[in-house]
Amino acid sequence: MGANMARRLKECGFEISALYDVNAAAAQTLATELGAVATDDLRAVTKLSDVVVTVVTDDQAMKKIFTGGLLSRAKGKLFINCATVTPEIHAWVEAKAEKAGAYSLEACMASSITQARQGTLYLMCGGKPEVFESAKPILEKLSSSARYIGAAGKAAQLKALVNMVMNINTAGLAEGLDLNVVREVFSQTGAGSNVLRTDGEDMQNREHSCFFSAAHAAKDSGIALKLGKAQKLNLPLAVATKKQFDRMIVEGLGELDKSGVAELTFKGRGENSPNQKSTP
Repeated sequence: MGANMARRLKECGFEISALYDVNAAAAQTLATELGAVATDDLRAVTKLSDVVVTVVTDDQAMKKIFTGGLLSRAKGKLFINCATVTPEIHAWVEAKAEKAGAYSLEACMASSITQARQGTLYLMCGGKPEVFESAKPILEKLSSSARYIGAAGKAAQLKALVNMVMNINTAGLAEGLDLNVVREVFSQTGAGSNVLRTDGEDMQNREHSCFFSAAHAAKDSGIALKLGKAQKLNLPLAVATKKQFDRMIVEGLGELDKSGVAELTFKGRGENSPNQKSTP
């Protein structure tokens, strides 16, 4: 996601000054392509940039980059954080950034890798309204719509709900019968959804190259359940869905796309999955 967002911004006339990734080789390859500096020092990213866009995996990774040098000499810098993490982490980042004299905005992403490259993401944004306004020139190049939701953490709450419903849809679709019939009938009825179009085709073709991994689906389902528990809500469908994606991880399928959940349910599948490894 981050690589394609960088390509999109470069294409739109923004200078990509520095890149950091835990996969140093990937960062170097992209830096060569975009004419940027690849660095293993987070302080250098901030030093060379006016705006820093972050795309990480989870809460732990988010804390690691913001305590590991990203806020060094950050006064006046803007951090746009696009990961699906807990609302508490986005609020924590905003507080840390403000203490450093910097600005933070959560820009939770819907859509996938293709949309990141095309600049047609749907962004749910949270933070100070004035920070959102200042970030618009960049947000508008990355998205077809950038929706301001509210204070820090509010967009992350909504994103958790989005992913909860999406994951439930995927797990439910994997309990279908003849996908040829199911996909045709569902598309013409109230059972239709975007998941039907994307994951349905992948399930039918047993093509589970990774756009959104089962491991991420499990993590995001966990975020939704944690938020539900805090509100004393009973979420039985979300619980059942998380169990399916957790099972994929246990069975070594966690790096497949979430559509790979069909490998747990369709007859004749499972250990003989033709696509055990994900494509970066």
